[in-house]
Amino acid sequence: MKTDQPIYLFLSAGPEAFRVLTGGQRLEGAYRFGSLTLKGLERRLDGILEPEGHAGPVHVIEFQGQKTDEAWYNLLTKIGLYGEAYPGREVLGISVFLHERLAPRFPTWLGAEHGPVRGVYLNRFLPEWLEREPDNPFVAVFAPLVLDDEVLRAQAPRLWRTVQTASVPEEARSALTDVLEFWLFERFRHLTIEEIWAMLNHLTPLEETRAYQSIFAKGEAKGEAKGKAEGKAEGKADDLQRLLTRRFGPLPDWARARLAGAEIPQLDVWLDGLLDAPSLEALIGSANDERS
Repeated sequence: MKTDQPIYLFLSAGPEAFRVLTGGQRLEGAYRFGSLTLKGLERRLDGILEPEGHAGPVHVIEFQGQKTDEAWYNLLTKIGLYGEAYPGREVLGISVFLHERLAPRFPTWLGAEHGPVRGVYLNRFLPEWLEREPDNPFVAVFAPLVLDDEVLRAQAPRLWRTVQTASVPEEARSALTDVLEFWLFERFRHLTIEEIWAMLNHLTPLEETRAYQSIFAKGEAKGEAKGKAEGKAEGKADDLQRLLTRRFGPLPDWARARLAGAEIPQLDVWLDGLLDAPSLEALIGSANDERS
């Protein structure tokens, strides 16, 4: 399961995201969140929280959703590179594992709860937190990572409403919505996007849901000026571009042009294949491919 982009979005939502992701650790003072590519070895951090206006420690965060034997050493390398660039700062490392079985064996002296490089294991506390804090949107978005399919299907509408009705800034709500959508799409790859949205909103007519408005209403609004069919295609192309960017990163010019020139049936094919495609090129073709 892909994790880099949703974890970055999650951490960008605010200090509560840090508390949930680290199993209860709280930030002391104001922090500025970002991502950073360390020059030299070109190592990119999943997330970094740097103190603003105080002398607190820098927190370097790495998320592990699959087994990698070098995970601890990878985090140590990034801490060392950051410390080398900013020797006047204290740097702490946190490696967040989806499950404790994903943690590498070596080095054995890493991962202590209160050490400078510590491990956090979501399976140890998230199921309990989902029951203890059912109205916390920062906890709700992790449900697709820890619940089985049947339970997740049953709870999906409540999880969706928890995020949509939470008393958080709109930017945070948008980030949390993207994270929940991303992981639900990853979990239910055999369903179409429309089927997943119907599952999320089975108590609300599909036409009234945020997801429906995101894909279809935008196109229909543009259609008032340019014709309903053309506007709907343009709206679908815009939102497909957003989803592709979320999954594969910034799109090259040729890909944006191909989306803009595609008809609705082709856009629907690409939407249905989005979750299964291993790469952008595998889904819509390469720069030299003439198909639209």
